[in-house]
Amino acid sequence: MLTEDIQRRFADDLLRDEPLAKYTAARMGGPADWLYVARNSIDDLTQLLMMAWAADIPVRVIGGGANILISDAGVRGLVIVNKVSEVKFGEWHEGRRASATGGTSFAVFANKCQSHGLTGMEWAVSVPGTVGGAIVNNAGAHGADMADSIADVVVLQPDGPKMYTLDDLDYDYRYSALKARDDRRFLVLLATFRMELDEPAAIKARMASFIAHRKQTQPAGASLGSIFKNPPGDYAGRLVEAAGLKGYQIGTAMVSPVHANFFINVGKHEAKAADYLALIRHVQGEVEKQTGHHLELEIELIGQWS
Repeated sequence: MLTEDIQRRFADDLLRDEPLAKYTAARMGGPADWLYVARNSIDDLTQLLMMAWAADIPVRVIGGGANILISDAGVRGLVIVNKVSEVKFGEWHEGRRASATGGTSFAVFANKCQSHGLTGMEWAVSVPGTVGGAIVNNAGAHGADMADSIADVVVLQPDGPKMYTLDDLDYDYRYSALKARDDRRFLVLLATFRMELDEPAAIKARMASFIAHRKQTQPAGASLGSIFKNPPGDYAGRLVEAAGLKGYQIGTAMVSPVHANFFINVGKHEAKAADYLALIRHVQGEVEKQTGHHLELEIELIGQWS
């Protein structure tokens, strides 16, 4: 239960028992006990988090809703959707030329970098989610990832803001020191990026090629993004396809006929997270039985699961 101070301070923006499906990329998920959508103010977002942490209220922050599977039973406590977006450009020390708040759309950030003649984020042009989520998960595509460009990250914690350097983040494939934390009481407030200068037209051309490749190789429609991490020396999609599972369906979840590491929501508003989890477990079991590879999840399970 939220404290009276929180309910009084944020009364106009708190939603009770709000379904989370419309806040996720796959369009599924049960209700949050309480939901707050942060759009305009880092100060308000920071204040709410600090008040909730001080009261030991469970808090979960999400961004664009990609790479997460929220249970049909929903999420207890407070869910915050971080949409606070601010991007700045300048000439700072050691090649730092751009900064973005954690709630900034990743694709929006990539396009703004292009218009300012900054190269390094072309690969992100059609990657869903937010800058904050990309930092935590070390998102990547087309042979690049966040570790290639990140300089510093300001992270809010119960004891206040803390600066993380690139070394502090301890990046690896789809891994960061933040993602590894059992205590989820943190929020990516701001990040600075080291970037190089290039002609905007050349950057735009590379972005166009990445967009075209994505359209050709990845399915349209509501999905979670890549379900499994690629095992060393191989690709999860190839292993799932080799197991004969392209097009396999459980309830409202289907292995994409286009790319086997994507599961498609075919139920729209009737979609069930339980179907997705059942499909994930079935695919993991079949791939391991047939190939010996245990596929690790790239997505994260959130909420109450039986």
